[in-house]
Amino acid sequence: MTAQRQQGHQNGSKPRFRRAFAVIAIISLLLLPSAAPAATTQRIIANRYSGLAIDGFDPVSYFVDGQALVGEADFEAAQGGVVWRFRNEGNRASFLAHPEVYGPQFGGYDPTDVARGITVAGNPRLFAVVEDRLFLFSREESRDAFKADPERYLAKAEARWPALQEDLPQ
Repeated sequence: MTAQRQQGHQNGSKPRFRRAFAVIAIISLLLLPSAAPAATTQRIIANRYSGLAIDGFDPVSYFVDGQALVGEADFEAAQGGVVWRFRNEGNRASFLAHPEVYGPQFGGYDPTDVARGITVAGNPRLFAVVEDRLFLFSREESRDAFKADPERYLAKAEARWPALQEDLPQ
């Protein structure tokens, strides 16, 4: 190897490696829903980088499939100032007809925390459907406590939610 090639190899490989690593890291942050935290200053929880409500999970799938399923980019709808994703056109149509039924209660904030007077973003993977309404939770312990006595938490959360909601920007 010539002296010129050796010098170019030594000086050029590290910056290229660093740039490639930086590009991979940025792409990973954009593609992984769990890598991007939710904004906790909105009336409906949305990913602060993508703008997707409940990290792109299909809100209708909780009712229809009984599980948290990620929606598809082909089936999106804007509602409530955020973008929602769905698994299929039927789920999208159902949500648009009745967003108050399929959307998470308290905007996706953990109802046990709302009952305590604070807003903590719920995790779309930690959920419960109680009385035909979707609730998201920040911790498993919160979900378990809520499921054990939903009336107790709902009464307190519903009483505190209007004041908490006023503090959230539109």
